[in-house]
Amino acid sequence: MNMMRKKRMALMLALILGMTVLSPSFVRAAGPLSLYTPYTNIAVTPGESIHYSIDVINNSTDVQSPELSVEGLPEGWEYQLTSGGWSIKEISVLPDESRSVSLDVEVPLKVDRGTYSFRVTAGSAVLPLTVRVTEQGTYKTELTTEQPNMEGHADSSFNYEATIKNRTADEQLYALRAEAPRGWDVRFEADGKTVTSVKVEANADKDIDVEITPPEQVKKGTYQIPITASTSSTSAETTLEVVITGTYDLELTTPNGLLSTDITAGGEKNLTLEVRNTGSADLRDIQLRADTPVNWEVTFEPKTINKLAAGNSTEVTATIKADGEAIAGDYVVNMSATTPEASSDAQFRVTVETSLLWGWFGILIILAVIGGVYYLFRTYGRR
Repeated sequence: MNMMRKKRMALMLALILGMTVLSPSFVRAAGPLSLYTPYTNIAVTPGESIHYSIDVINNSTDVQSPELSVEGLPEGWEYQLTSGGWSIKEISVLPDESRSVSLDVEVPLKVDRGTYSFRVTAGSAVLPLTVRVTEQGTYKTELTTEQPNMEGHADSSFNYEATIKNRTADEQLYALRAEAPRGWDVRFEADGKTVTSVKVEANADKDIDVEITPPEQVKKGTYQIPITASTSSTSAETTLEVVITGTYDLELTTPNGLLSTDITAGGEKNLTLEVRNTGSADLRDIQLRADTPVNWEVTFEPKTINKLAAGNSTEVTATIKADGEAIAGDYVVNMSATTPEASSDAQFRVTVETSLLWGWFGILIILAVIGGVYYLFRTYGRR
């Protein structure tokens, strides 16, 4: 009997507890407002702007007009709450509806790398947000280039691409300057124009081109050329490096410097030429060519010089063959020695002389004429 009573009492207690838990007066209802945004933990870089779209949701049966605020924002960070194009501090939401609010947060340029947390509140609703700054922030100017070193011969122009990064909160007008050795020419270009200064917006970049031309008599070696972008409050510098592999210069002449000769019509004449490497770098594949009068020919032996060391010279034989019908007089034969890096021209004056055979033939004609005249006088002179 006692066992039956105990079972009945336990059943009654279970029913009472169940009714208590399910009773509306004891259910913990959700708050009247809630906040939602899809991106609650994001990564940014210093100086970046963050835009949040936040929904203010009214879960109640009454109109809610909560005050909006941003709390716990790190020092130096700025924000603005807007909706419908207006800056707001409070918003009204109809029952079972939501309204969208925009939150714009400016991460300062001068900020430490790390994780930062703050929250948005609307009445009793709280929306926690986290921002991870992935780089150490600065408040300065940066001048960078991906290719600071270039190599070439003395006749080359060296073109570099550089970027000015304005990591300040203000627009800056940067003066551009280069500290080049005497005789070097350094030019800055931006947007296709030669400039001496450029304007860069706050927290923005600007690409510039730097063209460096060495002087004519530059020596082989490595040259450092610092360039600077500066204002009254900030500046940045980077160093460009130019490696001169040598100067290229070539001279075509004769061993004695004489650039004239004579030849008979239809005849050949051998000339000894001298090719000199007067630069500071070796020359390869030197080609010999000639520009001649019509029906003349010039051949070279050798026609190509495979390699000529700096400061050295070599001899080449040029064979000139004159036109067989060339009349007596002076003619010009242009000869050249060329490589991709340098070239030299020499202009030869060639005098065509009458052949001795034609000379003797002329003398015989003259003698024949004289003999004929003498015969006529002897034969018919007394009549």
